[in-house]
Amino acid sequence: MRKTAKSATKNQGERGAPIPAPGEGKRGESGHMGYLLRQAGAAQRLRMERALADFGITPPQFVVLTMLAAYPGVSGADLARLAVLTPQTVSVIVANLERSGAIERRPHPVHGRIQQIEVTVAGETLLKQCRARVKKLEAQMTEGFTHDEEQVIRRWLVRLAREDEAV
Repeated sequence: MRKTAKSATKNQGERGAPIPAPGEGKRGESGHMGYLLRQAGAAQRLRMERALADFGITPPQFVVLTMLAAYPGVSGADLARLAVLTPQTVSVIVANLERSGAIERRPHPVHGRIQQIEVTVAGETLLKQCRARVKKLEAQMTEGFTHDEEQVIRRWLVRLAREDEAV
């Protein structure tokens, strides 16, 4: 990405030094790996927010809905772990998804105090529409990589996640 004179003037720090655009300076290939991973994650989340906005769903809601569809009957605590969110955040998301009609809670047939969360037909339709958009974003992310290169990236990301199972 090339920085124009206009963007260099626009993006100046307190001391007047230009703030590099993503991909430049320490925000580029010479930057710290952790920062680059965070920068990429933030950019992807923004792309997802924009892609899903007209459906009225946020990226965390999409993740929760995806995990509920993939792992029906999980507990709220397990759902939080799967979605990599706090239990409090998942509780709010579940309430919002229930209010929108995308999911429903039912008492467990045996354990009355436990509630089962299920994706509704409307939720499945919403999820299918969202997945189509997210799939396009993921295709853009891997554009230019061979299948083998993409697999290396996937293995690396999974390894990073497994190094600290507490996440």
